[in-house]
Amino acid sequence: MILESITSNRVLVEADLRPMQGQRFQPTGFADLGAAVYALPDGTRMLLVESAQSMANRLEATILTPEGDLLPELEGLSYVRARLHGQGVPDTTVSTLTEAHRLASPFIISDKSFQQSFCADAAYDAKNRLDWRRINAALFKYDVNSLLHGVFLSTLEGGRIKAPRLISSFIEAANVREAVSGGVKNSFDPTGTIRHADMEKDVYSNVPYQRTEYTAERLTAYFNLDVAGINGLGLPQEARELLVCLGLFKVRRLLDGGLRLRTACDLRLEGGLRLEGMDSLPEASTLLNALRDAIAACAPLLAAPPVTELDVQAVVKKKSKDAASDDEDE
Repeated sequence: MILESITSNRVLVEADLRPMQGQRFQPTGFADLGAAVYALPDGTRMLLVESAQSMANRLEATILTPEGDLLPELEGLSYVRARLHGQGVPDTTVSTLTEAHRLASPFIISDKSFQQSFCADAAYDAKNRLDWRRINAALFKYDVNSLLHGVFLSTLEGGRIKAPRLISSFIEAANVREAVSGGVKNSFDPTGTIRHADMEKDVYSNVPYQRTEYTAERLTAYFNLDVAGINGLGLPQEARELLVCLGLFKVRRLLDGGLRLRTACDLRLEGGLRLEGMDSLPEASTLLNALRDAIAACAPLLAAPPVTELDVQAVVKKKSKDAASDDEDE
């Protein structure tokens, strides 16, 4: 078992990275802030290349097909899928694998039938003492990924169920320098006086722009699997084994699959991995076999069938009169 090979309360993984070509890369940007540049006490200029939020999304995507479905190899893993229907609503299916807040998606947790089933399994009552063993078991039953990546069921009455991330990650760059360049967006007519007859607004122009990339002495990806947190959930050993295997499998898949974070941020591994808490990170095939065994062992703990199907009534939001007036004024 993978869990038995872990010797610490955390499995910490560090991976050195470098740009796929050249030296420049583009970090994540934040509204009203831009790139997150900061300094260590010794004056070293640091840069947050990829945030914990973004890396969580990337880890979640490692077990999805291009169509957003669960990898066939992981059949049996629990999640919730909802088909939306209603007048004017396109035929759409969403799931806890793709929704931004997993089980907390308003299309899922707001469904009365599912909400009742979940609250019954979790022994949840907004006014009574929380039974976290029952809550964790219910999260595990319906959506393993919500337990691994964290969830806040704020729309449940009382908003008292909040599970923290059990796996987190980020990418930092050390000793960074700006690499400033630029370009120009040339449209068909640089003067902006000619446009297509069907266009209502001018879209042709000549727009110069500035571009800021970075170089760095060192780029490092960090991963933290909270084994103590997993062991503290009050779940049976087979469930804890599944969570550990799933977390490590996602880390391995992300590192093996390449890190093309953005058009101008295409990274690859440089050298081996540094680990704490276990001797080495198993290969993806080894982790997949262990994960499949864990899924089979956890069948009695997961929903039956493991994919909970919902039929959700949705509506198309109508424009307010004020919004319609604003559009007409334009």
